[in-house]
Amino acid sequence: MPPITALLHTTNDALRLGRALETLLPCGEILIVDHHSVDATRRVAREYGAHILAADSATANHYLDLARFDWIFCMEPRESITEGLQASLFEWSALPAHGIMGGVARGPAFSVFAREQTGESWLELPAPETRLIPRNWTLWHGRLPAHEPSAIALEGELLRFALP
Repeated sequence: MPPITALLHTTNDALRLGRALETLLPCGEILIVDHHSVDATRRVAREYGAHILAADSATANHYLDLARFDWIFCMEPRESITEGLQASLFEWSALPAHGIMGGVARGPAFSVFAREQTGESWLELPAPETRLIPRNWTLWHGRLPAHEPSAIALEGELLRFALP
């Protein structure tokens, strides 16, 4: 069973971070890269057992090297995962190997469909977003993995909230 590390970048996200972390039950480790928060972000992260790193000028790949596990699930603090996506991640992690060769994760990335809060309704985004990646991933769009057209879509959804 390949365990998963959740990776989130934070900056003054204390009001929304708990909601995100509560949903990460399928992840064996939570890694928070904090970008100089001055609110209670680090305290909230510690309450959920997260390992907290101070952000530096390193590349996104640098933080993958600090994760305990070979598969990384990337999220934003304003997001959470549905029970359906939790179930998919639990099922996924129960499958053998997932391209781990010589102790290193290799192979495809996995994507998820997202819904974004717009006022009082939800907008279903048309394309899945790459979020579950092997440790050797090198393609980034800011702090999240870049879109990979060949990524395999998992069932369930990622919810992106407009407000805390």
